[in-house]
Amino acid sequence: MEGFLQALKSYQTFNPSGWVGIYRLLPMWVGVVVALVGLVLLLAGGGKLFRVVAGPVGAVLGLVWTGAITQRLNLGELDPRLPTLVAAALMALGFLFPPAVTFVGVGVPLGLLAGQIAGPSDFLLGFGPGFIVGGLVGAILHRQVSGIVASAVGAWLLVIGALAALHQFGGLVEAVASRPWGVIIAALLFALAGSVYQLAVRPTPEESDQQKAEKQRQKQRLAEQQALEKRWGVK
Repeated sequence: MEGFLQALKSYQTFNPSGWVGIYRLLPMWVGVVVALVGLVLLLAGGGKLFRVVAGPVGAVLGLVWTGAITQRLNLGELDPRLPTLVAAALMALGFLFPPAVTFVGVGVPLGLLAGQIAGPSDFLLGFGPGFIVGGLVGAILHRQVSGIVASAVGAWLLVIGALAALHQFGGLVEAVASRPWGVIIAALLFALAGSVYQLAVRPTPEESDQQKAEKQRQKQRLAEQQALEKRWGVK
């Protein structure tokens, strides 16, 4: 477990080999489960299932962005516990109210960009409006953002899970993993395909509800027709 946690730290830095190499720590059966979960998220994670993704994504945002924000705001030495506390809060918020994660996930990068443009002395004046405007855009476009994020997470889990599941074919898998950028590009292509499917092909929650309601009305009409025919002895 300790080795797995250490491997996860590679995601805090630019380390493509470390990102891909985490598959070596997963047993074959875990790889199969991870790949299946990734496939589900890739095809349907942007809907009601996004709640499952929003929690971990919120935790990652808390770990990644807390230090960057406090550093830019010149808040002094960072309490080592603060990123963990923020990550825990965002994880809970993501499970309870997923649009909050899209608000933070879109708002913080745009806020940092606006603060960078404003300059060090006026960073807060740029960060505040950029964060609010970007967050509102992310919340308004929650369905689109959630579909893209779920597809990206699902694609990566699918790729890493497949490598772990096929780890018994050591030579082939090692040859693939030795080219981490090839694995990353493959995941990006899967993510692109999943995003297109979820946003352009898969029905929206509203459309799904309408389809279910229409099916229910058809069943009710059929039942009423059968009851009427039975009453009048129609065969």
